[in-house]
Amino acid sequence: MKKNTMKLKIKLLLFATTILKTNKKTSMKKILIPVLIISVSLALAQKKELVSQASICGQFHKKYCKLEKEKGEKWEYNSQSRSGLFSQGMTSKIRCVIYKGMDYRLTLCAETAIGDKINFKIYDAKTNEILFDNASADNAQVFEFQSASTRPIVIEVMVPEGATESNNALKSKEAACVGLLIEHKKTNIQGFTKY
Repeated sequence: MKKNTMKLKIKLLLFATTILKTNKKTSMKKILIPVLIISVSLALAQKKELVSQASICGQFHKKYCKLEKEKGEKWEYNSQSRSGLFSQGMTSKIRCVIYKGMDYRLTLCAETAIGDKINFKIYDAKTNEILFDNASADNAQVFEFQSASTRPIVIEVMVPEGATESNNALKSKEAACVGLLIEHKKTNIQGFTKY
């Protein structure tokens, strides 16, 4: 697309200079209108390409990660959830905020073509201390925790090299969608309530 855009820009410039050289009495309107039309068309084509790239995995976490709300529990969708296009060997981090008095559930889901051995770690964003590593929990794709304080965290998602079995009949893809669904709910009151 970039090569085509560049070629069109060059053709546009050549067209404009040819018109100016051949007919010096040509009005600016006759030149300006085609130039504007072509420029707007190029801008719209570039915008469409960017939107299509972003929408490849845009809502993957909403479609393929299981919402616990469907099971009758009180979990709510958290807008810090994300999806992205990952290739084997890739690592990506997101920063989010967790709040005191809330329970959180993180669910990781991926297209089967990229494998099911996806790792994720949760770090304290201020101290860089590892709070959870799913490698120590048999690569669990769901993790629930309670927040004792409001603080920023970093969630690191890693798709290891060779995440799919080599003897798999289906050839693994170079890249596939990975979703990180974050859900939250108020922490249940524990102990006696005040009278």
